[in-house]
Amino acid sequence: MSFASFSTRAWPLLAVMALAMAASPALAQRVSARDKAAIDQLDERMAAAEKRYRDGLVLIANNDPKGPAESDAALEDMEDVLDACIKQRGCQVHTLLAAYKRLLKDNADGEAAASDEEVPADSLDDGTDHSFPAGDNLPETARAAALLNDQRHAFDRMVEYNPAVQAGIRRWLTDMRPALIDSYENYQNMRTEMYPSWERHRLPEALLFGIMAKESNGRVHSTSRAGAAGPMQFMYATGRRFGLGPDGSGFDTRYDPYASGEASAAYINERMRELNNNIEMALAAYNGGEGRAARVHRQYDGLGFWDDVVYSQFPGETRDYVPMVIAAAWLFLHPTQYGLEFPRINVQPATLRLARDASIYELTICLGNGGTRDGYMRTLRNLNPRYQAEAWIPAGTTLKANNRIVSLYNRYCVNGPRSELARTLVSADPNAAIRRAVRTGNVAVGDVTPVAGVPTTVATGAPKPAEPRAKQARDYRVAKGDTLGRISQRFQCDLKKLAGANSIKAPSYSVRPGQTLKLESCRK
Repeated sequence: MSFASFSTRAWPLLAVMALAMAASPALAQRVSARDKAAIDQLDERMAAAEKRYRDGLVLIANNDPKGPAESDAALEDMEDVLDACIKQRGCQVHTLLAAYKRLLKDNADGEAAASDEEVPADSLDDGTDHSFPAGDNLPETARAAALLNDQRHAFDRMVEYNPAVQAGIRRWLTDMRPALIDSYENYQNMRTEMYPSWERHRLPEALLFGIMAKESNGRVHSTSRAGAAGPMQFMYATGRRFGLGPDGSGFDTRYDPYASGEASAAYINERMRELNNNIEMALAAYNGGEGRAARVHRQYDGLGFWDDVVYSQFPGETRDYVPMVIAAAWLFLHPTQYGLEFPRINVQPATLRLARDASIYELTICLGNGGTRDGYMRTLRNLNPRYQAEAWIPAGTTLKANNRIVSLYNRYCVNGPRSELARTLVSADPNAAIRRAVRTGNVAVGDVTPVAGVPTTVATGAPKPAEPRAKQARDYRVAKGDTLGRISQRFQCDLKKLAGANSIKAPSYSVRPGQTLKLESCRK
């Protein structure tokens, strides 16, 4: 909700303030027990409305489309409470108006900041410098309670802000800053896919962002040398335990942001229950193995990840992983303190129905990069992981997108010069650039006397024309990083015939490393 909409809604409340002046004699009336109970109920309703409004501001700050509606509904609740207070014997309207005045002051401060074109303050940032370790003496039961009540900066009390985390923040803000910004952009574009399951499990959104940033930078097609895959980098066996893996079409749902969001929330919840709600130990399990973490936890019950006897049980990769995840989560909550400005992302989800056949490559070109730094290829790939970037997607297919992409598509990609240019570029064949000279005239071939060992024709004594070699079906072993589209380009194959010869289903054309393909319809 904008501050302008707040100002528009302020007029009914200003009228209520005028009525309150006329109602002031009621303040001197004697109040019965029944009236007192009714007044207390109105006080509670006003407090709830104020909290609802502030929570709405938090949603707006997170670019959540539910934010404006929640804020407007909260103001309507306040109007209803004030109207009921005027009618209620003994209700002191001026005390209830104090909440409205606080919100009005926040509105004025916000408008002043906007007029100066300053970076808007992070509504989740409480402004503290966090220069001391948090949670050193916090009981584990309190840590669990904080986890289940992730309001604003409850995450701060769940973890230790120590030199290892500070070093992680330093790394994210220096050589890894581009990766952090990319992670944030990718996450915001996938937030409606990934966060709902974490919200249902009442897990901190900052933790989801921190894990995703460290694991994949929000690139859903990421794979590791060890075989982990997807935005949350699930190993195959672990993913199967939580419902991830090949589906009926051959697509691996570890690459799906919604499915991996569901699985990661369930996995973290399971680790937290097993490890006494210690978030550092849960992260150590996520990276270093749940069996190792469980064993260390049983052996050193009551100690945390940062205790030397526990810390030394984990490999160097895990010792680096835990503070780096916490550091990314911390910056997600406290960007302003560190001079970090995350880009504003238009993330209103929308569906895009293709008016004609297209590939993600073609869409990326015709959409341009209006309103973004790098264009829309990563967003389209992340939201539609079943499609290879170069694969043709049939007209009528519905893709996941956002309202900005849909608007640009309708403007530039349905028809017109940019759409035709994009089609030309993605269809361009580098081999067509090679000029092949046509040779004319007589060529001397020398003596045609038969040569021993060379078969000749009976009529002319000339050498027989060479018989063409029998066409052999060749095989190709899929390497890491290969896609069917790239293989078809490399060997100049017809993509659909190649897929059909190997029983590979459209539109995903999914192949896996080590798979053997028959190179049918290939010219190379």
